[in-house]
Formats: sequence, C-alpha cells, structure tokens
Amino acid sequence: MTKLRELAHSRTGDKGNTSNISVIAYDAENYPLLLEQVTSARVKALFAGVVEGDVVRYELPNIAALNFVMSGALGGGVTRSLALDAHGKSLSSALLDLDIDDTPQQ
Repeated sequence: MTKLRELAHSRTGDKGNTSNISVIAYDAENYPLLLEQVTSARVKALFAGVVEGDVVRYELPNIAALNFVMSGALGGGVTRSLALDAHGKSLSSALLDLDIDDTPQQ
C-alpha cells in the first residue's frame, strides 16, 4: 500500500462553487494504476460531506493526468462562503493522502 502522493502531484482550481483537482503522475508508467484506482466514485466518497454535487473525471493520457471536476464543493462559492479554505486548495492534499494498492496482480 502506498499513498497517492508518492505516485503523483496535484493542483486545484475553482470557479464559483466548482472545484477541480488535477492528479498528475510523476512517471507515466503509473498512469494505468491511477486510472484503475483513482475513480470518480472513490473521490466522491473521500469528499463526502464536502462535495454536494457530482464528481466527473477527465482522463488526459498524453500527459498522464486525471482532472476531477467537483460541483457543489466550495460551500456556495468562493465569494459567498465564510469557509476558511474558500478556494479549496487543501482538497489536493486530502486527495493525495488516498491509499493506492500497488501490489503486483498475479
């Protein structure tokens, strides 16, 4: 078992009440593992209670990256929320703490 942060780095962005998190593999050979284990459902479950809307995953194989767009994620929107992390920048740290099963499959 390894943490996602050992395989990838991340950036976040926001627009209104929508947050996006990119997950970029350090090494393209790990991209299939990210495709398999970092799913929309898993990200939605990780952010239960934070993300109220859908989590949509976009795959970017040419750069070995995933982009998750999460609606209803910023407490009503950056300029309308009193949340401490209004832009959702800490969400990437939480996602990078995800456990990844990297044991070889037989």
